[in-house]
Amino acid sequence: MQDFKQLVATIEQVHSHLQAKAANAVNQALTIRNWLIGYYIVEFEQYGEDRASYGAELVSKLAKSIAIKGLTAPELSRCRQFYHCYPQIIGSVPQEFSNIIPEQILGTLSQESKLLQVPPEKIVSKLSFSHLIELIKIDNPLKRTFYEVECIRGTWSVRELRRQISSLYYERSGLSAKPEKLAEMVNKNTSPQVPTDIIKNIYAFEFLDLKTRDLVEESDLESALLDHLQEFIIELGNGFCFEARQKRILIGSTYYFIDLLFYHRILKCHVLLELKIGAFEHGDIGQLNTYLNYFREEISEASDNPPVGILLVAEKDHALVKYATAGMDENLFVKQYLIKLPSTDQLQHYVEKELKALQ
Repeated sequence: MQDFKQLVATIEQVHSHLQAKAANAVNQALTIRNWLIGYYIVEFEQYGEDRASYGAELVSKLAKSIAIKGLTAPELSRCRQFYHCYPQIIGSVPQEFSNIIPEQILGTLSQESKLLQVPPEKIVSKLSFSHLIELIKIDNPLKRTFYEVECIRGTWSVRELRRQISSLYYERSGLSAKPEKLAEMVNKNTSPQVPTDIIKNIYAFEFLDLKTRDLVEESDLESALLDHLQEFIIELGNGFCFEARQKRILIGSTYYFIDLLFYHRILKCHVLLELKIGAFEHGDIGQLNTYLNYFREEISEASDNPPVGILLVAEKDHALVKYATAGMDENLFVKQYLIKLPSTDQLQHYVEKELKALQ
C-alpha cells in the first residue's frame, strides 16, 4: 500500500468494523445472559421444590447469595421482567442452554412468539440491553414493538429512545395523517448510535467486570479536585472511612452517582460529598437531599445515625460550602456533626487553594 491517505483510511475502517463486531458480541451475550437469568428465576418460582420457603423474598435472597457484580435485587427483577416481555428471545439462545429448557416451556414460548413481534435475532443484535430496559417499561405490546422498529431503523441511542418515548412519538404517529412524514422528520433530527454507545453502558461494564466509575463523564478539573479532596478528608482523620468514589445508586429506574462516600466511625453515619464546578443552584440541594433520604431508607443500618451530606459548589476562585441537613431530626447530634466533620472554613480554604492550583 503506497498511498499514505489510503493506509490511514484502511486502518480506520478495520478498527471501526472490528470494534462494531466486538461491541455487538458483548451486547448479544449480555442480553441472552439476562434473558436466561429471568427464565431461571421464573422457572424456579413455578416449579422449584423449595420455592414456598422463599416466596416474595426470592429475588432479595438470591441477590445476597450470588457473587456476581451488578446482579442486585432490582436488576434480577428486571431480568425476570425482560423474560416475560420478550419470550421470542428463546430463538437466539445458544443450543447448550436451550437444551435444558423443558419442553412445556418451549411450547409456550413458541406460541407466544407467533404474535406480532420483531424477530429475536434483530432484538438481540440491534438493541443493547440498556435499550431493552427502557422498552420493558412499556406495557402496551404494540407500542413497544413500534419503538423497537423505529429504534432499530433509526439506530437510536438509548438517550434518543427515551426522548422519543417522552415526546409521545407513538401517540403522535397514530394521530398524524401522514405518519411516514413524521418518521422522516424524527429520524432526520437524530444522531445515530455508534459502537461505543453499545459497550459504554453500566450493564456492559459490569458484565465485563470493569469499573463503572470509568463510565461517569467528568471534566479534568472535577476529577483532579475529587482525587485531592478524597485524600484531604481521609488525612483529616476524625473517624472518616472511605467507602467509594462515584458510588452508584438506583432510585426508581434511574442510576445516580455520588461523588465521594465515607462512613464516619465516631458519628456512626454515612457522609455523602457532592462536588459541582460552577455556581450554586437550588436544585443541587434537592438532589443531595434525595440521596440522603435514599441512604436513610435503603442503606443505613438500624444502629446508624442519619446520614449527612456535604455539597461543595465552586465558581471561579470562590468556594461556597453548604451542609445539607434538611430532613434530619433537630437534636444535639446535628451539632455533633458540625464538630466532628471538617469545618466550613477548612473546606472553603482547601477548595479555593486547589482550584487555583488546578486552573
